[in-house]
Amino acid sequence: MISMIMMLNQKGDILISRQYRDDVSRAAADSFRLEVIAAKETVGPIKRIENCSFLYTRHLNMYLVALTRSNVNPALVFEYLFQKIKILKAYLGEEFDENSMRNNMTLIYELMDETMDFGYPQNCAVDVLRLYINLGSVKTVDDQEPSELTSQITGAIDWRREGIRHRRNEVYIDVLESVNLLLSSTGTILRNEVTGQVQMNTKLTGMPECKFGLNDKLVIDRENYHHGSRKAGVEIDDCTFHRCVRLGKFDADRTITFIPPDGEFELMRYRVTDNINLPFRVIPAVQEEGQTRVSINLKVIANFSDKLYAQHVIVRIPVPRNTSKAKIKVSLGRAKYEPEQQAIVWRVKRFLGKAECMLSADVDLMPTVRKKAWSRPPISVDFQVPMFTASGVIVRFLRVYDKSGYHANRWVRYITRQDVTGYQVRI
Repeated sequence: MISMIMMLNQKGDILISRQYRDDVSRAAADSFRLEVIAAKETVGPIKRIENCSFLYTRHLNMYLVALTRSNVNPALVFEYLFQKIKILKAYLGEEFDENSMRNNMTLIYELMDETMDFGYPQNCAVDVLRLYINLGSVKTVDDQEPSELTSQITGAIDWRREGIRHRRNEVYIDVLESVNLLLSSTGTILRNEVTGQVQMNTKLTGMPECKFGLNDKLVIDRENYHHGSRKAGVEIDDCTFHRCVRLGKFDADRTITFIPPDGEFELMRYRVTDNINLPFRVIPAVQEEGQTRVSINLKVIANFSDKLYAQHVIVRIPVPRNTSKAKIKVSLGRAKYEPEQQAIVWRVKRFLGKAECMLSADVDLMPTVRKKAWSRPPISVDFQVPMFTASGVIVRFLRVYDKSGYHANRWVRYITRQDVTGYQVRI
């Protein structure tokens, strides 16, 4: 993991350093000074010098550098560096400089020891660190109960402070899904998966415990076995959770139990690859008529319920580079040839469920000196379908338990859209 943390000034002098492993030495600072600081050129935040990786970021005219010889996760290292700067700002002020660092050496060394152990990042929560490291005026550890001490050191509930009060106790749940699809020109599925995330906005009083349930196939099958029912569940391939979720409970009985942060946060992410309900079916027919014309016919069918609708639907049908003009007819929305996108762009503001829409276009091509075959890029579809999930995931329940026994209002919203990698059909 991380072997050493250093803070250097703009001259390359070490202001402070902490060695966690013995595979690097302070002499490595000379290499960093020559290769990065003295070079005075724009380089990336990672530099490999003599089999040692330097991952660094800047604050004012100072460099915070992490050194390692192992194959570390760079995202984890940079997150630690950013958290380290955040901690120093909390203790030394937003604009801390060299003088601040030199005048608080003891404090900084204590923070380095608390936030990292043998090269592995530990607790970086400012609120918890202040309980034990507070410029010499720290309350002694012996004055606290062991259970309270353990909770604070491990950061069990450092994401939520006590004493929170709201006039209305409300929970908003957004299930956001992205569909990643690639179909061949013959209709064969080449890539098809759904990635989803559950976003929550909690406005709850006190320290409530919440239990959250989806129609997970493992849970549904267990309930069907005990109750003799035949409910259908969704097979979730993998999922990741916010750190407030008790993973032990989830591993034991697939129950998502947590004490939520106050406000907005992402509860979980998941992925589904089987039994996906594709929101749109796209049927293209593209025919090249000689060297001067292309005929395009396209049918788009909405597969979701007629009680729902899609909005902001954009279909991009690629055309050859030497297109001069296009005569287009559509049954719904508007379409035009946009040369900068090298495509016919068909826009529909509101696409009703179970509806079928047609586009036909005659594309005229300019003659070219060099005859080059058209590569036929795939058709892409952008959309957003409220209250629909392509995976079939639904929120079964959200229970809120608090000592005062208050009632919390709950709202759930579903939105499905195309993935960043695209909802594409080859032609």
